[in-house]
Amino acid sequence: MTSQHRSSRRSRLLLPSAVGLGLVVGIGWALLGPSAAPVESNVGNVAGSGQTTGAPPVDMGSSGSVAPIIVPDGSLAPGGSVSPIVPVEIEDEPEGAPPIETLTGYQWPLPHGRITLPFGPTPWGSRVVDGELFHDGLDLATFCGDRVVAAHDGEVIAAGRHYDFAMGWLGDLTPYTNRLDAKQLWGTLPIVVVVDDGNGYRSMYAHFGKIVVKRGDTVEAGSLLGYEGRTGRASGCHLHYGLYSPAETAEFRIVRAVSRRMKLPTAEIARVDPRLVLPNRAKPSD
Repeated sequence: MTSQHRSSRRSRLLLPSAVGLGLVVGIGWALLGPSAAPVESNVGNVAGSGQTTGAPPVDMGSSGSVAPIIVPDGSLAPGGSVSPIVPVEIEDEPEGAPPIETLTGYQWPLPHGRITLPFGPTPWGSRVVDGELFHDGLDLATFCGDRVVAAHDGEVIAAGRHYDFAMGWLGDLTPYTNRLDAKQLWGTLPIVVVVDDGNGYRSMYAHFGKIVVKRGDTVEAGSLLGYEGRTGRASGCHLHYGLYSPAETAEFRIVRAVSRRMKLPTAEIARVDPRLVLPNRAKPSD
């Protein structure tokens, strides 16, 4: 894929207008290294409100083409001869992710949460898009232990700390998992839930303190997944919510130092801004 293609794809992945923040809490997608961001949440912005609101400090807690189908055998004709092998043409499947405009039925996964770090360019990002550090999801925060619910109906395809197979990495994960095994680092990862939303997209929820679902469970929008926490390298309790399609053809690069240190692939399938599918909020949450 060319960089020009990726750049044009990026415009579809971003919310048309960025959220303006004076200061944001640096509670990032902390799977990829320690956060260097400030802990205190001074300003939060609620999507769709057009307002900024003060947020209390975060509680730190204690811790292509398709080949033709060939009929393999053929059938005996009345005269006893075998009918010829006949190729069957089928239409090519469309490439790329389903249009984001077609997605419906989403709700906020942390109903009373404030946005502490938006999707997009930020000094706290661990991805690189068009040469800028980039945050690949939406961070929401209320307090440790708040209820985190499913944003959409779907099936749980990963739950716990073994989730990377469902995260859209573009490359071999063996060096990464071998490192986790050798250094016994699995317990340092965030607790994550990944849900197949049944519409060509996956929702990712991270940093739970505790989850109440397991792989294979069916969930409905609004049903309980677990409780807000700070597992992984998070600097405070929050929820990282991400959204992507396995059929997406664009990609995000990973910060080179992070990829090398953790032996991760150098790219992932590009994410979309969750605010493109979440409903607008009329006013800030209390």
